[in-house]
Amino acid sequence: MASMARLTLLRQACSAAPTKRMASSIARSTINHASPLSRQPLQSAFVRDTLPGASRIATFHTTSRRPILPPLPQKVQGTLNDPTIVPDPSPAHGSYHWSFERLVSAGLVPLTIAPFAAGSLNPLMDATLCALLLVHSHVGFQSSIIDYFPVNRVPAVRSLLMWILRIATITVGVSLYEFETNDVGITEAIKRIWHA
Repeated sequence: MASMARLTLLRQACSAAPTKRMASSIARSTINHASPLSRQPLQSAFVRDTLPGASRIATFHTTSRRPILPPLPQKVQGTLNDPTIVPDPSPAHGSYHWSFERLVSAGLVPLTIAPFAAGSLNPLMDATLCALLLVHSHVGFQSSIIDYFPVNRVPAVRSLLMWILRIATITVGVSLYEFETNDVGITEAIKRIWHA
């Protein structure tokens, strides 16, 4: 946005009539011309010398492109005439998976509001809330890893991140279980923090 404003202001300055100070400084710099007839008016000389360089600046890209990390080596498998490999359809990784994600997300809304609105601290509802939060977080991080670390480009990194995610999910699950059974539970903890 700022680069657009700068370009607009530059165009306005170039199209405006030159001031007395600008005319005197430009006139001093153009004294060494061979013939007074070869000189063009001051405003068009200013526009010619200044505007073409500024108009080549892209509106949103004022700096050169510098990628953070260099691209990974590209591997072409097969030839140009080979068909694209399409994975076998699986409902567990397709529509069922998508429906399960939406069901978990929709189930979190009433489970988050109900203990605070009703005022009851049911351990079964608290445990269900913890389990759904854990599953929702795991599925969300898993989708991010799948999207940003393709298996055909970085298989080792993706495998490592998946194992880190599994270990973190198990650790958080055990921690939530301990917190629910040996302490006040997640709903009561949130209530105490809220009223502190």
